Amino acid sequence: MATKREMTDDHKAALAEGRRQGRAVRDYLEALEQHKPKRGRKRTAESMTAQLAKIEEQLVDADPIKRLQLIQDRMDLQNELAASENKADLEGLETDFVQAAKGYSERKGISYAAWRELGVEAAVLKKAGISRAS
Repeated sequence: MATKREMTDDHKAALAEGRRQGRAVRDYLEALEQHKPKRGRKRTAESMTAQLAKIEEQLVDADPIKRLQLIQDRMDLQNELAASENKADLEGLETDFVQAAKGYSERKGISYAAWRELGVEAAVLKKAGISRAS
């Protein structure tokens, strides 16, 4: 009959550390993905607010088809404006990522090039201790 083996404290600590590293890496990469720069000129909160006011003016005299499009444009702008105000704390996530990334990279065999292709800046990788030679 097989006996139940207890995990050592070191093994439990290693598992907890792996979970912490994985969570820090995942959270940072998800935030990067959400805040990936879009092509073209960046919109400011002021420009979006002005555009919303313009849409409200146009809605008054618009025919039903144009009104439908204007309503959708207004909803899209309101969502974009709300998202721009609720940006993730990238600095805090970056700090956690920098602390976890090197160990995570070594454990999982992740290369510098893979991080870069995913969009992690070279300066962030340097802070984390991940180099091209890694």
